[in-house]
Amino acid sequence: MMYFFQGFTLGLAYVAPIGAQNLFVINTGLTQGTKRVYQTALIVMFFDITLAIACFFGIGALMDRFALLKMAILLIGSGVLLHMGIQLARSEGTLKKTEVDIPLMKVISMACIVTWFNPQALIDGSLMLGAFKASLPAAQSTAFIVGVSAASCTWWLGLSTITHLFGSKLNNTVLRAVNVICGVTIFCYGLKLLLSFARLLGIF
Repeated sequence: MMYFFQGFTLGLAYVAPIGAQNLFVINTGLTQGTKRVYQTALIVMFFDITLAIACFFGIGALMDRFALLKMAILLIGSGVLLHMGIQLARSEGTLKKTEVDIPLMKVISMACIVTWFNPQALIDGSLMLGAFKASLPAAQSTAFIVGVSAASCTWWLGLSTITHLFGSKLNNTVLRAVNVICGVTIFCYGLKLLLSFARLLGIF
């Protein structure tokens, strides 16, 4: 139970910081109908848990071993986040709820992008979860990663519910401000990753 609790608390610390995943779920909770909100939460949860498992069992080792892979992920990921940030900051936003506004396949692809194509999540997750795996007794690895997965379920369902319920009290002006703030934040993430790529090249 102790190792499950350790995994749960670390899992919350891993997903709680505002990042591309959180901003995507918050925006969905504010603008979409109940069915789509929880579909999105479950989809993001799936990608988040699979990423955590992959990081726990060794993506970091691959990135440490292959420098070109790390550079490619940094470059591609920075471009994706920069584009997403600009698009979100430019969007007007509306609080009109609809169940069919975003095709489900687009939701799945966007959830995949903000999770698996987010180099910061790959790097941070690999370093954090990989380090914990190395420090755990072999027999307790399962309890730990189950705790991390439970934290993911708790966070995404809770965040979706809170933003969805609170969204009815907001107006389009507030959503526009949220879009700008979220867009700028994601754009800054992209710049940070681009800077990391430049440093690997020895430019800075």
